[in-house]
Amino acid sequence: MKSLVTGAAGFIGSHVSRHLLEAGHEVIGIDDLSGGFEDHVPKDVEFMKGSVTDTDFINKIFEDHKFDYVFHLAAYAAEGLSHFIKHFNYTNNLLGSVNLINASVNKEVKCFVFTSSIAVYGRNQLPMAEETTPQPEDPYGIAKYAVEMDLKEAHEMFGLNYVIFRPHNVYGENQNIGDKYRNVIGIFMNQIMQGQPMTIFGDGKQTRAFSYIDDVAPVIAASASRQEAYNQVFNVGADKPYSVNELAEVVAKAMGAKAEINHLEARNEVVDAYSAHDKVKKYFGDLIKNVSLDEGVVKMAVWAKKTGAREGQAFTGIEVWRNLPPSWAALGKSQKLNP
Repeated sequence: MKSLVTGAAGFIGSHVSRHLLEAGHEVIGIDDLSGGFEDHVPKDVEFMKGSVTDTDFINKIFEDHKFDYVFHLAAYAAEGLSHFIKHFNYTNNLLGSVNLINASVNKEVKCFVFTSSIAVYGRNQLPMAEETTPQPEDPYGIAKYAVEMDLKEAHEMFGLNYVIFRPHNVYGENQNIGDKYRNVIGIFMNQIMQGQPMTIFGDGKQTRAFSYIDDVAPVIAASASRQEAYNQVFNVGADKPYSVNELAEVVAKAMGAKAEINHLEARNEVVDAYSAHDKVKKYFGDLIKNVSLDEGVVKMAVWAKKTGAREGQAFTGIEVWRNLPPSWAALGKSQKLNP
């Protein structure tokens, strides 16, 4: 079995690659290293630096290798920021995916596994369930849902099999804790290690279910070999929601620090987001460990302390400055940009 993993140097992609290797796959990994780190790529992966937005690069890889499966995890997954970087968002998260779908159709890939997001659901649809009609409310969710619809069309038109996963708030080892716009647990840990208070947008009462990587990556990796899961959509992740305030307490305890919090101006975001997982448990229940938030955060904290704090860069391509949260606008200005 030969598989392509996009985003192989990233967080979920590096873990999926490892599980594929353990299952006997030959893995080719690609990543543009904009948010990942090459040292996260498992050593037995044949790695190539490049972007899914580069059509020639993608087509050459498919010419050089006969892939059985494609696992598409490369994305810029910053929901809140996506309002202000629309062109970048759609280029990376939609058009890059189309390059892969086209190549997969042309080269008769057996199954295309796509990591979408619960961002496709929007708000006020709780618990978010697969049979619910998506109503995304940010460009990131719109792009993800567009790819989902395109895969459905590609199956109906060309017979390309797919499996779609909608994970949410995944955390764990190999996460880019230096990213200033996404991955709240990583942001909290990085701030604590730098002696800074944890920053929370709004009152912190917004709720999320936080998913440890070992309850997500093994499921994604196994999906291509379970034909009963083909051409279906699955939520994957933790069941129990926590407020961001509660999360801050859990992270601080795991890091051995006092929970110092700086509340920033609220941003426009879905207040409550958690999903149902009956379907994924039916098909992949043997792989789900149900790691608790306390246990998972402790595991990540041990890794984060060994890794150390990272100084992430502010996003330098803001396209729309209107209504940009002040803290993000300040980051942009610190990079000597012109709002």
